[in-house]
Amino acid sequence: MPAGVYLHLEEEVEERFHCAPGPGGWRYTSTRPGLGADIVVDSRWRQIRVELVTPAWWVRGGVTGPDVAWVRASGGTGTEHTERALGFMSDSPGFLVAVARALDLDDGAETDVRLVTFAGPSLAPLTAPWRWRRAGTSVHDTDTEPLPVTRYEVTDLSTGEITQVHLAGDVVLDAPGIELTGLESPPNLP
Repeated sequence: MPAGVYLHLEEEVEERFHCAPGPGGWRYTSTRPGLGADIVVDSRWRQIRVELVTPAWWVRGGVTGPDVAWVRASGGTGTEHTERALGFMSDSPGFLVAVARALDLDDGAETDVRLVTFAGPSLAPLTAPWRWRRAGTSVHDTDTEPLPVTRYEVTDLSTGEITQVHLAGDVVLDAPGIELTGLESPPNLP
């Protein structure tokens, strides 16, 4: 069960995480100052339960067929929302793993998807189109066994900005604004 620490470079805050495969899918939990995240996916990597919590807001949702549904609340008042999208995204690295694995792309393949992104301390939702391209996989030698690392090119189609994400199984090795600073056990490989 991988556990470790990601550093969010802009805010210079640490996100402590745990992730593990389960009988029906995979789960990622994390905490950092100002945000808690809990992502549960099924065997096809669909985000069946997502929870984000800040000091003043929380979001709970999941995939419902071709749509995602969620409740965003502050205090005791919540509002339900539905949007046609593959899943959710936030700045927690677990979302990068969930989306990449849900797409199940081969090397060189790409696809366009809509994602609902939650941003800032108010968890404000924004639905936007993204292009994910699996740019390639390289194998790195380690002390125990070879480690496959997959590189994705992720394009925000609303701005044209292209970023790169490097994944080793269910751990983000490198992504914009994210640095893996500690890992207590090896990643779970597909």
